[in-house]
Amino acid sequence: MTKFVLIAALGAIASVSAAGPAAVILGEAGTFAILSKSGIDTVPTSVITGDIGVSPIAAAAITGFNLKLDSTNTSATATQVTGSVYASDYKSPTPAELTVAIGDMETAYTDAATRPTPILDLGEGNLGGLTFVPGLYKFGSDVTIPTDCTINGSSTDTWIFQVTGNLIMAANMRITLIGGAKASNIVWQVAGYVEVLAGAHMEGILLVKTAAHFRTGSSLNGRILAQTAVTLQSSTVTQPTQTDLRRILAQTADILA
Repeated sequence: MTKFVLIAALGAIASVSAAGPAAVILGEAGTFAILSKSGIDTVPTSVITGDIGVSPIAAAAITGFNLKLDSTNTSATATQVTGSVYASDYKSPTPAELTVAIGDMETAYTDAATRPTPILDLGEGNLGGLTFVPGLYKFGSDVTIPTDCTINGSSTDTWIFQVTGNLIMAANMRITLIGGAKASNIVWQVAGYVEVLAGAHMEGILLVKTAAHFRTGSSLNGRILAQTAVTLQSSTVTQPTQTDLRRILAQTADILA
């Protein structure tokens, strides 16, 4: 009975028209607002909506959060986090679950980085003033956002930005989503570091090989999934509220397999 319901759901989802590359599957990493292998630091207080976690490094690398362990010692809470805090040295099953999430993050990064046939070096890495329709974009250098830019598409469309250098967003600039575009369907794969300067607003899933720095008053509607450290300075990180339909399709297909 369940399988027939899922097949019907698959048919309904598959009928949805969507443009852009196939969705990047985040797996368990997609349950975190911030996931880091090397630590998460906030100075001063930030506001995070969603779970945060570190692995393989221990909870001591989560600094500035005034953590309070729950009664089971499997997670913690913090006044700056609307959600739970997880670390590799908390009690089972947390360490094993984090290992899976980190593995899924690394798999997602590799998937996004190796997608073929992108649009190359649009704007020579300067995204200021540009509007991005659904697609796969590759930049062979640093990428800067010195002025506002726009991402335009429907709620089921997808975008992947492959950045071989660093991604730097100027102070007080913003990415604006129009036409129904969703942050959950926008992936920034960055081989270098991400730096979002004071007062700037970012949109999308950040799959970062190196560090992610959010400066004073900056904000993100998305996720920070970093293979090194994340630093926040009075920043706001809000995880997306809607999952890409094609990601649901892939996950449901796995259940049916």
